[in-house]
Amino acid sequence: MDLHFFAFLLLSLTLFTTSSSTIVDAADDTAALSLFRSQTDLHGTLLPNWTTIANNTTACTANWVGVKCTKNRVTSLSLPSLNLRGPIDSLSDLDQLRLLDLRDNRLNGTLTSITQCLNLKLIYLSGNDFSGEIPAELSSLHRLLRLDLSNNNLKGPIPAELSKLSRLLTLHLQNNELSGTIPNSLESLPHLKGLNLSNNELYGVVPKSLISRYGETSFSGNEGLCGTSPFPKCSYTGGGPPTQTVPSNPSSLPSSTATIEETKKHKKKLSNGAIAAIIVVNSVLVLVIASFAVAYYCGKYSRDANSMSGSENGKRRNSYSSEKRVHANNGGGDSDGTNATDRSKLVFFDRKKQFELEDLLRASAEMLGKGSLGTVYKAVLDNGCTVAVKRLKDANPCARKEFEQYMDVIGKLKHPNIVRFRAYYYAREEKLLVYDYLPNASLHSLLHGNRGPGRVPLDWTTRISLILGAARGLAKIHEEYAASRIPHGNVKSSNILLDRNGIACISDFGLSLLLNPVHAIARLGGYKAPEQAEVKRLSQMADVYSFGVLLLEILTGKAPSQYPSPSRPRLDEEEQPVDLPKWVRSVVRDEWTAEVFDQELLRYKNIEEELVSMLHVAMVCVVPQPEKRPTMGEVVKLIEEIRVEQSPLGEDYDESRNSLSPSLATTDQDALP
Repeated sequence: MDLHFFAFLLLSLTLFTTSSSTIVDAADDTAALSLFRSQTDLHGTLLPNWTTIANNTTACTANWVGVKCTKNRVTSLSLPSLNLRGPIDSLSDLDQLRLLDLRDNRLNGTLTSITQCLNLKLIYLSGNDFSGEIPAELSSLHRLLRLDLSNNNLKGPIPAELSKLSRLLTLHLQNNELSGTIPNSLESLPHLKGLNLSNNELYGVVPKSLISRYGETSFSGNEGLCGTSPFPKCSYTGGGPPTQTVPSNPSSLPSSTATIEETKKHKKKLSNGAIAAIIVVNSVLVLVIASFAVAYYCGKYSRDANSMSGSENGKRRNSYSSEKRVHANNGGGDSDGTNATDRSKLVFFDRKKQFELEDLLRASAEMLGKGSLGTVYKAVLDNGCTVAVKRLKDANPCARKEFEQYMDVIGKLKHPNIVRFRAYYYAREEKLLVYDYLPNASLHSLLHGNRGPGRVPLDWTTRISLILGAARGLAKIHEEYAASRIPHGNVKSSNILLDRNGIACISDFGLSLLLNPVHAIARLGGYKAPEQAEVKRLSQMADVYSFGVLLLEILTGKAPSQYPSPSRPRLDEEEQPVDLPKWVRSVVRDEWTAEVFDQELLRYKNIEEELVSMLHVAMVCVVPQPEKRPTMGEVVKLIEEIRVEQSPLGEDYDESRNSLSPSLATTDQDALP
């Protein structure tokens, strides 16, 4: 009888201890999440739900938004696109976490904390501001299946230790600042189905097996990579950054140190004088190239713009820029804007300042998207005014003075078909660009969105009106900056936005010049001109080619081929990329048929002649030789002639504003500036 009693007592104590431990662990999970919310939820989005009313209430029993539990322990945290900002260090205590999805926020700091969550299987942290290196300790997450750290500010090498993640299915590290070589150990991951390392600063040989398994686009945008076609040939056999046979721009030339090392290997064949001469010549060459690069990217455009209208106009513009800075700072500081008080104020492009920086930071914000340059937000101010704010990544090479000069150059441009650039803010830690907010869709979403049942077709009258508006905006840019030859740099359908009245406005003007040229060219994807594969340079003639691809996109309804991006991370197997100019030429060469044109357009009568005329315009724009392409002014005239011939115009068309209303004016979709 005594033995049974003691056995029962022991079992009861065991169950009580286990239950108590679970309760304590659940309380720890709740405390960790509460700390995370207090550090990151600056707008109080989670506050109404993430509360504990009673002492025994936990995140699990209270059913907190984004939290899922198993046996009263937090196993899943999913809070994408909530504008959370701050570190994630407090999440290290969630030792039973399986899923962590914090995509498209503004979270920052390092990733060290998640290495302590040893049960993680799925990690989605793309579209944030995480910095530092990828911790090698991630290799301890032996259950990990998917790891997405794309579109952050991560630097340093890709840890070779990731090869220990034997169950890994996908690894996405694109659009960061990772450097070093691609670890050979990645070839040994047995179950890896998806790999994307594009748009980083990687160098060295790309293993053939990785190219065959994941495709060349998984490694594009890394200028230092070499190997088999389409990558340049490598001219080295040892470790370290390779010297490519044909460098695409000055930054890819071998350094003086590398040249010295190579010289030492062959010193028996060269005299001391020859060795010294080689060292001196290469050192001078590198210094000249470096000086040229800095001067080109930071000073060229502001100097050229000042020379367009003569020195007097340049002086007047600089004076006006100083007045704006003084006005934005309530009169504080010198007229040159160098006073320390000017460092924390918005700089407006008109004399009427509408709000302060504090108003902008206090506004409710909604993230619209993220790209190579940074993140875009819709901000609603206390006075009801709505603006679009682009928060730049700290990736531009220019100092404050050159940055301000360049902003003044591109900010002075005003046109009905160009998204209005209203103000900017510069600080070492933060750079903001403020635009008019356009509430309607982009041309890309109108063309390609909801292609299934229930889609409202985009008719020919609307298409030709929108493309004419975009052409006029681009022509204005080229005309205004003809002397300095400043291009738009990123002409594509997603950068053609519609305002409340359905007017097409071109956005993102000039911002590509803040990027490394290689990254700027890489993000063009299928809109890239042929000459940009060799010479990594943006130009107005390349803009014309991109516009020609845009015209083909309008006519065919097909999206151009493009590298993976935050909004389009991968292509389905059935949706292969299309080289539009090449595809159209092949169809036209074989037989001139209606197969070229979008099926949605073939339902309209008596427009065949206009379609063919517009196709001719597009094909002239995409000729391989830049010098044979028309100017955008000439393109506008060609489209206007086709537009005039179109009959009837229809009662919705307003020629004075090249818009359609109210059909497009009633769309209620957010667009990116």
